[in-house]
Amino acid sequence: MAEKTENLTEKGKVVMRDRKFFENRELSWILFDHRILGEARDRSNPLFERLKFLSITASNLDEFFMVRVASIKDMVNAGYTKKDIAGMTPKTQLSEISKAIHELVQLQYSTWGRSLNPQLLRDGLHVVAHHEDLSKEEGAFVDQYFRENVYPVLTPMAVDSSRPFPLIRNKTLNIGAMVRKKKKNSELEFVTVQVPSVLSRVVELPAKEGEIKRVILLEEIIERNISQLFLNYTIECAHPFRIMRNADLTIEEDEAEDLLKEIEKQIKKRQWGECIRLEVEQGMDKGLLSILKKELSISDGFIYEIDGPLDLTVLMKLYGLEGFDAFKTPKYEPKMVPELPAGCNVFDEIRKGDILMQHPYQTFEPVVDFIRQAAVDPKVLAIKQTLYRVSGNSPIIAALAQAAENGKQVTVLVELKARFDEENNIVWAKKLEQAGCHVIYGLVGLKTHSKITLVVRREENGIQRYVHLGTGNYNDATAKLYTDIGLLTCSETVGEDATAVFNMLSGYSEPLVWNKLTLAPLWLKDKFLYLIDREKRYAQEGRKAHIIAKMNSLCDPDVITALYEASAAGVKIELIVRGICCLRVGIPGVSENITVRSIVGNFLEHARIFYFENDEHPEVYCSSADWMPRNLERRVEILFPVDRPELKEELRHILDVQLADTVKASILKPDGTYEKVDGRGKKAVLAQDVFCKEAAKKVKAAKAKDQGEKRTFTPKFKQ
Repeated sequence: MAEKTENLTEKGKVVMRDRKFFENRELSWILFDHRILGEARDRSNPLFERLKFLSITASNLDEFFMVRVASIKDMVNAGYTKKDIAGMTPKTQLSEISKAIHELVQLQYSTWGRSLNPQLLRDGLHVVAHHEDLSKEEGAFVDQYFRENVYPVLTPMAVDSSRPFPLIRNKTLNIGAMVRKKKKNSELEFVTVQVPSVLSRVVELPAKEGEIKRVILLEEIIERNISQLFLNYTIECAHPFRIMRNADLTIEEDEAEDLLKEIEKQIKKRQWGECIRLEVEQGMDKGLLSILKKELSISDGFIYEIDGPLDLTVLMKLYGLEGFDAFKTPKYEPKMVPELPAGCNVFDEIRKGDILMQHPYQTFEPVVDFIRQAAVDPKVLAIKQTLYRVSGNSPIIAALAQAAENGKQVTVLVELKARFDEENNIVWAKKLEQAGCHVIYGLVGLKTHSKITLVVRREENGIQRYVHLGTGNYNDATAKLYTDIGLLTCSETVGEDATAVFNMLSGYSEPLVWNKLTLAPLWLKDKFLYLIDREKRYAQEGRKAHIIAKMNSLCDPDVITALYEASAAGVKIELIVRGICCLRVGIPGVSENITVRSIVGNFLEHARIFYFENDEHPEVYCSSADWMPRNLERRVEILFPVDRPELKEELRHILDVQLADTVKASILKPDGTYEKVDGRGKKAVLAQDVFCKEAAKKVKAAKAKDQGEKRTFTPKFKQ
């Protein structure tokens, strides 16, 4: 009999918090990486796009180890035995994760070795697997390349009585070797050298015109020439290895005198956190492996013997090689937002009505222009913005700095605790402070994940507030890759709420009431539970009830329980969840009315959209938050309604198209697995492709309207 947690239902009814009704979060994430791997294995995708997807699975896995696996190992080490919502202790989770990831890695490398690499060779790219396979001319070339470019950068490190085992840095690729001095009765010694990340890992070999392109990886060049690093030694064996360390920062904010300095200090510690994964070349010398295992204190379950190149993120380097455009999806150029033509006054256009933007199908440029124009507009008094992740050369940062230099009141909350962007955000925070901006470093104990900008402008009729709200970061680079929703408005009630948001962030003052916005961690979860419960009550009363929710992850037990209760009451619930989903479908009397689909395509699905039928008076919301405990309880997040009727219709249209996808959608099955939609006999619908075409049609319709033609574009999707 399944162990049960708190019973939230009346006596005699189904226990909605039975542990068997929930999936483990980490195992659900691994299934998500499998879905991405499925795109790498899908022969209908262009070859180089398949390389990209395989690279993404490796990058995802790195972060999963550094954060999630590291966190669970910390729990095990601390003797923590509390079970998760699926009834698994940390120790059990660690065991199941290890088993599942070994299977995933095996599938990654069989995809590379049996499918992608042979296909690359057939299509004109030969990745030379071993330096022994080089021709005489190629050997001479790489040897010279080593002497001139690689040798000066390398730092060989020996281990003996006077030199302890060196620090092997996180995520670095290294070559370990067993060597012996060139004299009688010498003992074997361990040496290692780091493969330098400052040099390209993919080295093109010389070829005559018309010949197949051949490349070799940098570690093979170093291994071929490793004897030059240890001249008085005989090299007995040499093999590449790579380690992953615990990179989950522990920041004692309450005790930190200076949060910025504390985070800078913690970032450095990532390089020597506990080793949580060791990747080694398959067939590595047993003595060499034994030394690594002992010195890194790692168990067999977290050692991965790899048949192929270590660290498959290198495949993105192959993707970037010139001459293979025929094997890639043509690059998509985001289209103009018709309501915001180039060169327009953004504020004039917003006053005509709320503007909804769908990125990356529509360009992110209007958001950048919004800040740029505010920075130089003499009528603008203040700009306030939250920044979670921004691009390396951010035009938004430049515009904010310019605004401060122009005498505007500029307040920026830079979230220093944005994982793996801490260093980047510290740089931006310092730059903004130097320009004269008032910089806030987030709230103690909370991450500020909300995406909001407020521009205060003095106009003829008095002070007018303009607000941008979004589901994605203020990052002009990822805005070309992530699907997100943005809203520009000068609604008086939203403007009042936006002012209250920034007053709360800078002065800890909580407003008594909110007009339109709902914030986590204090109000948002209750709002969602209320909206779900309202649909449940309508269904019980025989009124129209329907929920459609699109998000990145779903693992909050209270929300899942509320969805189960709504489903049991007869509410039709359609969920579009890209990644983690701890909810189970098809449970008799519990989740028979719930469907879950995941879409993995060329763009990363990132928007959060929530539709509630509300007895034929639909309410539609967008948010920065997923249905996860961290978003609802430990972060500052914003939920905002979209009230303008035509914009509500547009959001419903987006959901309908995704629910109709027959190409990239996978459906969650009652056994917890995912299965691609069976498109046989159905019209092929690729949601992301539909949105690309619609964005172009909107621009065409807008141009026709400007030329006096009676033509408009209204998205009406039909299956």
